[in-house]
Amino acid sequence: MWWPQNLVQVSLFRSLHEKEKRGRWSNSGERKGLTRNQFFLIALVCSFAYYVFPGYLFPMLTSLSWICWIFPNSILAQQIGSGLHGLGVGAIGLDWSSISSYLGSPLASPWFATANIAVGFVLVMYVITPITYWLNIYQAKTFPIFSDGLFTSTGQKYNISAIVDSNFRLDVDAYERIGPLRISTFFAMAYGICFACLTSTIMHVLLFHGSEIWGLTKGAMQEKNVDIHTRLMRRYKQVPEWWFGCILLVNIIATIVACQYYNDQLQFPWWAVLLACALAFFFTLPIGVIRATTNQSPALNVITEYIIGYIYPERPVANMCFKVYGFISMKQGLAFLEDFKLGHYMKIPPRTMFMAQVVGTLVSAVVHLGTAWWVMETIPDICDRALLPAGSPWTCPSDHVFYDASVIWGLVGPRRIFGDLGSYSAINWFFLAGAVAPLLVWLAHKAFPSQQWIRLITMPVLLGGMVNMPPATAVNYTSWIIVAFLSGYVAYRYHRNWWKRHNYVLSGALDAGLAFMGVLLHAFLGLNRISLHWWGSGSDGCSLASCPTAPGVFIDHCPIL
Repeated sequence: MWWPQNLVQVSLFRSLHEKEKRGRWSNSGERKGLTRNQFFLIALVCSFAYYVFPGYLFPMLTSLSWICWIFPNSILAQQIGSGLHGLGVGAIGLDWSSISSYLGSPLASPWFATANIAVGFVLVMYVITPITYWLNIYQAKTFPIFSDGLFTSTGQKYNISAIVDSNFRLDVDAYERIGPLRISTFFAMAYGICFACLTSTIMHVLLFHGSEIWGLTKGAMQEKNVDIHTRLMRRYKQVPEWWFGCILLVNIIATIVACQYYNDQLQFPWWAVLLACALAFFFTLPIGVIRATTNQSPALNVITEYIIGYIYPERPVANMCFKVYGFISMKQGLAFLEDFKLGHYMKIPPRTMFMAQVVGTLVSAVVHLGTAWWVMETIPDICDRALLPAGSPWTCPSDHVFYDASVIWGLVGPRRIFGDLGSYSAINWFFLAGAVAPLLVWLAHKAFPSQQWIRLITMPVLLGGMVNMPPATAVNYTSWIIVAFLSGYVAYRYHRNWWKRHNYVLSGALDAGLAFMGVLLHAFLGLNRISLHWWGSGSDGCSLASCPTAPGVFIDHCPIL
């Protein structure tokens, strides 16, 4: 089975290295049209040239929220129309980095997966969120309608430093004095969707793929039903299992030693390392199945935070370490499998792939660390939204959510948020809802086997597509869905064969052009602090979208109702 992202890579490789004749025959008997190589270069140049506008000259292209321009003084209108801080009705982004940053390339997504994501987005953003907000569930009107912030019960920003003691643990007396930590209702519902996504993933894989996985496992052990690709790959020397075992063992031991030696800083016990590895091992198969068939990966980050938050509470650093070892190791394992799958179909020797992965991992670790260090040293006020100039790209939305998660799950702990001591305990019912939803789809499929579209309802994708919000915003989804459906419509209605040949090439070209221009803009303009300040340098112009609508709540720049 192909991983959808592999199709982009294979198309890119073929465009760059494979000799290809022109597209079609002319009346004179000669080939005419563009080869995929030529098409790739043209698309790359266009993407490279265009990104100077959203990347530097006109950053507002990231989110065009026209409803806010029509109603500049209406909180309600801006809550509805803001693509960055609201529901994003009518908002559109003309920036490929905004479109592909969270859900991947819309050109590489299977149509049924796109439809599931679109349904999930509409259900959460345009049904659940408005209902919970305007019914004032969990005092929703006291907080912004869409926010990843941490608040007091009066809607003010929570002072986290006031509840942390010298050992980076929770000061219970200070916490009780200040009051319980509150989050926006949308943020609470987003965590609930994560709960449901996890249980729906397990149930969906068991119901729809359980027998298939069992059959393939027995066939692999007995070497039955071996496909042509596997037979061809047997000509190469395989990677011995003990190579993988040694790397795994060395890394686990090194991690345990580091955690024990730096225990005061990391707060991370040795048994937590083994538990994180066990979680990653358990969830790799079900999440890998969803990834391979839909190009979407249900997240494991929330359940890791939840588990360690209960077992080992009030230790934010330990919570984040457990999250990294439990979730990121699984995510990287799937990326490793994805690359091996690519090498399998491209007939690259397994040992060559293995060495490329090992060397690439070592190099990327050094480069990532060096780049992060360099960026933090060269960008003033990086990630500080209060001090950064308007339109700055260094707002770090993912890092803000990561920090908030360390407070919610690590410092304060899930028991004081989602447990018997918290205000959001009802959110735990999402676990049950996520387990029941695939069962209902499976029963409907069994009751109406002739209706094949029922089987295409994939609850882990329908729910899991939303686990990126926040940090993803409404405009990231609306733009992604529009491009994905336009791509599908063009392929179905017009030049189907041409689009099949060039769709993945276009996706790779857009990514490459964006990357090259992004590096140049930072190297030649960002480092020299050369920036533009005009109307188009700001955000989406919806400054009132983050205002509360509860009476008497005072927030800077917001009117008091």
